[in-house]
Amino acid sequence: MRFKLLACDVLTREVGYCLFRTPHTVDPVFTEKGEHNVPGRLRELLQGQIDAVAAGEIPYDAVLLGYGLCGNATLGLRARRFPLVIPRAHDCTTLFLGSKEAFKEHFADNPSQTWASTGYSERGASVFSDASTREWTGSTPDLAKLVEIYGEENAKYIYETMNVTHDSGSVWFIDVPETRCAGVFERVEALAAGEGKELRRIAGSLRLLEGLLSGDWPEADYLVVPPGHEVEGVYDLDEVIRARPV
Repeated sequence: MRFKLLACDVLTREVGYCLFRTPHTVDPVFTEKGEHNVPGRLRELLQGQIDAVAAGEIPYDAVLLGYGLCGNATLGLRARRFPLVIPRAHDCTTLFLGSKEAFKEHFADNPSQTWASTGYSERGASVFSDASTREWTGSTPDLAKLVEIYGEENAKYIYETMNVTHDSGSVWFIDVPETRCAGVFERVEALAAGEGKELRRIAGSLRLLEGLLSGDWPEADYLVVPPGHEVEGVYDLDEVIRARPV
């Protein structure tokens, strides 16, 4: 099979490792990390790339997205000529951890916890994570406003998540063994110490990215968006996203 991959450049090392292992032909395109700070602009950029792939001559089997919801940047993305495949993830934290179960274990009670990884820390201007679930909406509206936008059940989840206090005294380093580089942890540790914070190491995994590039997409871990459908947010810790017709 042949895939087009659209991914954030924080995943360059991890994607590179997986590209050598996949049996399929994958044409990757990376977008700069800073684009996630303006979700609307990133959405337009990604949709433009999806549309260009659809208008091209190469008959891809699918367009793969190396993103999660990412501040709602992937919300509303439409599959054109080819299906879209996207991991069930709120952001790249889950992609570095390897599963939404690992995300729940480490971040469910700390969704805005500051973290870092080798791939994340070497791209853009920020070494530590500079985004949070507060950016799902671009602001911090009250519960009534969230209900208006997302419905009661989703609004309650978002509101509770937006008002969780994280561990401000530490930075969590997601350590992916396959892309571990000598000296990186120590450099990030020194930067954290300079801010009066402790760097705490947690295990990462390439599981989700390997599955994405291998064409192994169980429904529990990936959403396949058929042509003529778009991505819709669910805002829980299990389904996360779904497809709806347009």
